[in-house]
Amino acid sequence: MNTINNPLIFKTMKKVLLSIAVLAAIGMTSCKNQTEEKEETTEMTEEVKEIAMSETTFGVRGNCSMCKRTIEEAANSLEGVATASWDVDRKQIHVSYDKEVVDEMKIHKAIAASGYDTEQVAGDEEAYKTLPECCKYDHEMEMNLAEPAEGEEGNHHEME
Repeated sequence: MNTINNPLIFKTMKKVLLSIAVLAAIGMTSCKNQTEEKEETTEMTEEVKEIAMSETTFGVRGNCSMCKRTIEEAANSLEGVATASWDVDRKQIHVSYDKEVVDEMKIHKAIAASGYDTEQVAGDEEAYKTLPECCKYDHEMEMNLAEPAEGEEGNHHEME
């Protein structure tokens, strides 16, 4: 008896192949749904993180773009700080942070530890002594200015 021409075997093979194709299609659809659910969860988590972020702006003494780099690095080194941007002309820093992880005073202390005075914490004197000459600011300098000090705007050198 020839098995290739046997109609019973042919029907059985046809059913097996059809079943495999159906299972493969179901499997692919199932995987696609899992990926979409994961993407949805990730988007929701990012939205929750954005909502939980706090923002603060406070004064920090400094002179130039080298100061800017050091001040921002000090703030950004803290876990929970998302962004930190110091305005050279206004002598103020704007920080976005997760208040569940870090509080504003820790940000002041981190910047002060790098040698810079903030509105609430005096800069570390030993760190101040190691700053480049161009970064040694006047300890009486006004900070957190609404407008740049007269003659100050743009009066800072570029980083090398």
